[in-house]
Amino acid sequence: MTAAKFKPGQSGNPKGRPKNKTPATLLRKSIIDDMPDIILKLVEQAKEGDTAAAKILLDRCVPSLKPQSMAINLPVNGTLTEQGGEIIRATLSGNIPPDIGAQLITALANQGKLIELQELTERLTHIEKQLELRK
Repeated sequence: MTAAKFKPGQSGNPKGRPKNKTPATLLRKSIIDDMPDIILKLVEQAKEGDTAAAKILLDRCVPSLKPQSMAINLPVNGTLTEQGGEIIRATLSGNIPPDIGAQLITALANQGKLIELQELTERLTHIEKQLELRK
């Protein structure tokens, strides 16, 4: 059996990892030092038609476009089926964008599930009360 190199509780590297000497740290430092030149080169390449350089600049400098909300006028009365039909008609006629129409149908389906759950809860409560009265 070989003897242990280090005594228990005693570090084999008492000075610890060297500060600012890891490859990742050195790379970051190099990039930070050269950042103005890197950006100027990317701009130059983008102006020359390099779409990859343009994409890098746009992704980093211009925030992504977020969907804009829009007012939608649909009748809210009637059954869920009738409301769904109105949403589909409005989507097919171009009054509502397809993604908004899909979101509305999903919301309507979720509303239907909530109504169904509420009705089942009420029925179960009614049945339980009837069973208690029989005892």
